[in-house]
Amino acid sequence: MPDDVLTPAARDTSAATALAPLLAATRLSRRFAVSGRRGAQLHAVDDVTLHIAKGESVGLVGESGCGKSTLVRLLARLLDASDGGIVFDGQDIAAVPAARFARHPLRGSVQMVFQDPTDSLNPRFTARETIAEPLRLLKGLSPVDAQRRGDEVATQVGLPLELLGRFPHQLSGGQKARVGIARALAVQPRLLILDEPTSALDVSVQAVVLQLLDRLRRELSLSYLFVSHDLNVVRLLTDRVVVMYLGKVVEHGPVEQVFSAPRHPYTQALVAAIPGRQVAGERVRLRGEVRSPIDPSPSVCRFYGRCPRGTERCTQQMPPLREVAADQWSACHFD
Repeated sequence: MPDDVLTPAARDTSAATALAPLLAATRLSRRFAVSGRRGAQLHAVDDVTLHIAKGESVGLVGESGCGKSTLVRLLARLLDASDGGIVFDGQDIAAVPAARFARHPLRGSVQMVFQDPTDSLNPRFTARETIAEPLRLLKGLSPVDAQRRGDEVATQVGLPLELLGRFPHQLSGGQKARVGIARALAVQPRLLILDEPTSALDVSVQAVVLQLLDRLRRELSLSYLFVSHDLNVVRLLTDRVVVMYLGKVVEHGPVEQVFSAPRHPYTQALVAAIPGRQVAGERVRLRGEVRSPIDPSPSVCRFYGRCPRGTERCTQQMPPLREVAADQWSACHFD
């Protein structure tokens, strides 16, 4: 994504993080049983703690399989956690099973925009019906009022009203993305979780949708959790960034600070791989095999085996997250 697509907004991350968090996840874990291996468990998310302040945009990055999608589904209450807590605006929402949270009063406050708009839209619903459906289910609006509100949101996201009678297969990728965003915004959420919302779109369409999301966040005072493989987009759209590796958070902090001076070797490798970005010192090159997420040892660093700094100590003690600079945290023994 070109750097001139968006202009980084003025950020005051110290002020944002000083506020009471809108959402706080504490020691959140999710394990899955492994088929054919009695008692074995895959640790998709392991002891993750993070927070999102009111009005803050937080980026979530890491390679495929690191647990990002599982984490966002836990936070969106589409999936139950194995351990840990989730508090939204002072209320413990992890205590409510995901199946029941669909009708919880806070359901409308936490909404999600999915990765592929084609897969996430009901092919039998018109765009208008898709946007109006959550208004009827979560807000109890009549069909007439739901349509009126849906049309307002469609206009807000730049979706022409004449397209609202069309089905998903009759819409372009960018139009389907706008329908997905409008559906999420219709119930007036306070936190929008965006799981790689532009990855299925052409580059030119991505830029337009990202500009739209940036504008909506400012106009509606929304909080974002923005998941993306494109680190340039994360740098431009977020205030803080959280880096995951094999189910663990390995670094987090203000986005400009982390990108200009990454501390964890994995973050250094990610930033060094961004086209046009320069990282002080020798470029980190990752070698070796990714460790198995199935029943990982609690005393071995997840990054051991690929890390150029790895020593015997890394096989004896899992490095804890610790503050290595102002509001910047890293899970490495040698920071």
